[in-house]
Amino acid sequence: MLLWFRNDLRTHDNPALHYFLSQFDSEQSRKAVFFVSEKQWQQHDWSPIKIDFIKRHAYALVKELALLNIELELIDADNFITQKDYLKRYCRQHNITEIVANSEVEFNEQQRDNALYLELKASGTALTLFEADVIVPKGKVLNQSGIMYKVFTPFKRAWLTYLQQAGFDYLGKVCNTTSTLTNTDIESEKPERISDAWPLAHVFEQQILPTFYQEKISTYQSHRDIPSIKGTSGISPYLAAGVISPRYVLRLLLNKYPDILLASDSEEFSWLNEIIWREFYRNLIFHEQRLCKHQCYKENYQGLQWHNDIKLFNLWCQGKTGYPLVDAAMRQLNQTGWMHNRLRMVVASFLTKHLLIDWRLGEKYFMQHLIDGDLASNNGGWQWAASTGCDAQPYFRIFNPIRQSERFDPKGEFIRKYIPELESIPDKKIHFPHQFIDDNKLNIYWPAIVDHKEARIKALAFYKV
Repeated sequence: MLLWFRNDLRTHDNPALHYFLSQFDSEQSRKAVFFVSEKQWQQHDWSPIKIDFIKRHAYALVKELALLNIELELIDADNFITQKDYLKRYCRQHNITEIVANSEVEFNEQQRDNALYLELKASGTALTLFEADVIVPKGKVLNQSGIMYKVFTPFKRAWLTYLQQAGFDYLGKVCNTTSTLTNTDIESEKPERISDAWPLAHVFEQQILPTFYQEKISTYQSHRDIPSIKGTSGISPYLAAGVISPRYVLRLLLNKYPDILLASDSEEFSWLNEIIWREFYRNLIFHEQRLCKHQCYKENYQGLQWHNDIKLFNLWCQGKTGYPLVDAAMRQLNQTGWMHNRLRMVVASFLTKHLLIDWRLGEKYFMQHLIDGDLASNNGGWQWAASTGCDAQPYFRIFNPIRQSERFDPKGEFIRKYIPELESIPDKKIHFPHQFIDDNKLNIYWPAIVDHKEARIKALAFYKV
């Protein structure tokens, strides 16, 4: 038997690993593989910081699994075809009768697994897949017609009902391997380490997430939209990389707040609500694989003739739109590999509805720069902002970037952090400082690339076509 790690580099709540271990005596040596497929990852627009984050966890897992008498081999493989060829060859050479792994929901990964399943079956080898990326199994939360919900709120209600009635499978950790390893042990082999600002998953599990539940989740609803304060959990990179289990996240939350599934009006539930959005988007990809092929969920918008002005797109990418909150957000992304969730909505709305640039270009740029790039969530978020997605905002809802700035960064603290050129601008002027700059004959900021009122009128006409 061979264990194949994919987007699940963890020993905690890993169904494939638990099954694999159950098939051996504890003294038997065991083999696992993980493919370092940088060319394939780059084809899927994975960012350098996410790839580095994955590599760090792969090196850590090698040492952790060694304590379980499992040899994890990290194999360079250009693409999915190379992966398949290696696995088939390995099975022949070592008389392997079963490969065990956790499933992946994306289209190309599903195509790879389906083809490999048939090829292995022909030679007498089984491919056994488990589900490890969601709390409620995908396909279990359906409407009365037996199809996927098209609106989030009824999906959420049904998801909560399912959990209350059926519970969820939580496997825990196979053993406390990380307690015997220091951070120096785990990270002695270092990739590029551009993701150093994000500690390894075991640190997040043991220190950061419990602290968030203890000290910050009770103010999450009121703080979550303020980018100048650290009011969010920072869990998204860990879920996107599969190094932390969503079931672990919920189990820890239920330990702290046993009645949270019934307390939908609480501050704490507002954080769980974001986890349910993640489940919604993963179910959406599961049911609508066409979303993996860059198609609009709302088919009537598939033929929109986006303006796609490359000069304007590049200014948006560089954070030079002349709208301080938008520019600060893009600088945060470019400098750190992460962007506050409120700001993701603001910059996505600006690109699609102020500049009339295809959401797919923004989606791609995000994936190429985010440490938490995840196809389902990223696609869902961009199509929501562009009004082309499932349960998206209506086309006539166009964020005013100046009002968003006044509301969520009233003193300009976030803006000044990423645009120090505006340090001397008064708080009330910083959200759109151009008149103040002109009046004082300053040369510290670039002009606005569009007028908000004119852009809104053009966007309304554009979507009505």
